[in-house]
Amino acid sequence: MPEIFVSAFITLFVVIDPPGCAPIYAGLTKEATAAQARSMALRAVAIAGAILLVFAFFGEALLGALHIQLDAFRIAGGLMLFFIAFEMVFEKRTQRREERADKVSASEVEDVSVFPMAMPMLAGPGAIAAVMLLMNEAKGWVERAEVFAALGLVLAMTGAALVAAGPLIRLLGDKVEAVITRLLGVLLAALAAQYVIDGLRGAFGIGA
Repeated sequence: MPEIFVSAFITLFVVIDPPGCAPIYAGLTKEATAAQARSMALRAVAIAGAILLVFAFFGEALLGALHIQLDAFRIAGGLMLFFIAFEMVFEKRTQRREERADKVSASEVEDVSVFPMAMPMLAGPGAIAAVMLLMNEAKGWVERAEVFAALGLVLAMTGAALVAAGPLIRLLGDKVEAVITRLLGVLLAALAAQYVIDGLRGAFGIGA
């Protein structure tokens, strides 16, 4: 299996975090019918995918317009991903998502597909940074196609997790979901550290 595909899949899966989004979505849609919940889940994934594709295609041009070097973006993106990993390991991210869900519920917002699901839960700053970083790491359209394939697979898995959110949470339980989140956080921390190391090597001309 191509290395860039594996790296992109792991990074995007951990950042988008389908297992972590599922319980939040189940809570947001507990008053909706099965058909309504399924429709909102698919719409949220579609909107998030469109947002991430825009940044995947035009992110490099944006960096150029802002006169930002790739190495600087690698370091910044790595630090941002590491912060997300830290929050996942210590359950800060889940707590913040639950607080955001409570605010939406209190406001009696029926359609949660755009906010908060598509943005900022699925296509948040971490996911946007990851997509731009992966696209800048990819060389040629073959590797870029692998990144898109990984993104498509992660979004498909996210859609499936959201659609099956209620039964999935009842099956896994809170403790199993917490363990999975922590393990993914440790893995993301290692990937983020590698991005920072690569950025520092490029910025200061340090050999491998």
